[in-house]
Amino acid sequence: MWLTGLPSAGKTTLAFALAERLRAGGHKVEVLDGDEIREFLSKGLGFSREDRHTNVTRIGFVAEKLAANGVKVLAPVIAPFADSRAAVRERHAANGTAFLEVHVATPVELCAERDVKGLYAKQAAGEISGLTGVDDPYEAPEAPELRLQTQGRAVAESAAELHAFLTERGLA
Repeated sequence: MWLTGLPSAGKTTLAFALAERLRAGGHKVEVLDGDEIREFLSKGLGFSREDRHTNVTRIGFVAEKLAANGVKVLAPVIAPFADSRAAVRERHAANGTAFLEVHVATPVELCAERDVKGLYAKQAAGEISGLTGVDDPYEAPEAPELRLQTQGRAVAESAAELHAFLTERGLA
């Protein structure tokens, strides 16, 4: 399950809440957090379109290998470009592993309020540029398997919706 959305949309928080629910149900689960991947697997990559594509396809490769071996993979990764997400989807399809795209559709104003990393504040102060969804592009999925609205909802409620979504597909 690829959770895409703006910075501070709640992707990682939801992924870890869902992972906890899945583990409680006896499932093997890995969360491939975008920040951790950038630190360890994609260290040295910048934020150009090409580097972002490389990062996303690396995560997709690891996700597909884990999924092919029975591990449920949750990838809370911005993945701002539709073609990069499509490349990951195609790799999964070619190898017979499920790929579900979930758009964590949190409005940019709410993301800026959450601003867990201080990125929106730094961008507004002119300290950084290239913030996805503000002064760098974010291509929201046109037809994700699920568009999850988080505004005005508790994390547990959104995680329950994700769990129900997987259950309906026989994956939880």
